[in-house]
Amino acid sequence: MPSDKADRRGLWDAAAVRARIAAMAQGDPGRQRFGSSHHGYRLRPPLAEDTIWLFEQQHGVRLPASYRSFLKDVADGGAGPHYGLLGLTEEVDAEESLHDLREGGRRTGFLSTPFTHTTEWSGRGKEGDANYSVGGSLVIGECGCGTFHRLVVTGRNAGQVWLDDPDWGGLTPGPDFRDWYLAWLVTT
Repeated sequence: MPSDKADRRGLWDAAAVRARIAAMAQGDPGRQRFGSSHHGYRLRPPLAEDTIWLFEQQHGVRLPASYRSFLKDVADGGAGPHYGLLGLTEEVDAEESLHDLREGGRRTGFLSTPFTHTTEWSGRGKEGDANYSVGGSLVIGECGCGTFHRLVVTGRNAGQVWLDDPDWGGLTPGPDFRDWYLAWLVTT
């Protein structure tokens, strides 16, 4: 289990995260754990500070500290809950359902728009419906069956990972990115 070597800003013990993922891979050589056949327990290389800063400047946001620190100190995506974490600027194949969400999140002003939800929204709807606003959030992973993880980057709940199930479950708030990722690391 990763140590809790983090200060109040959400810094990571990158060596402990990598060691835990290596142990998870060793314990699952057949890639039987859900999503592991997709991410293969591999982490992408971390991002340079300049790359993160440029993304923030282009989108008019400051990424939440725990996520920003993960990108810089641990990895730019890879192994993670469900089908894994998307890289910050990772391109998604046009054939995947995730493609349209990823591209929508790159529209000018989308990420800098305040995320309006503060509690669960159980309505059903698609992007563009009046009550189904996901501006101010970044899709960071796919759960399968049209369900996604969104990192809130603006508003009162910035830093939280919300579950986005537009067809059946609506939006469900979750923990801070660091707590969300660490919870995945300790479950077997």
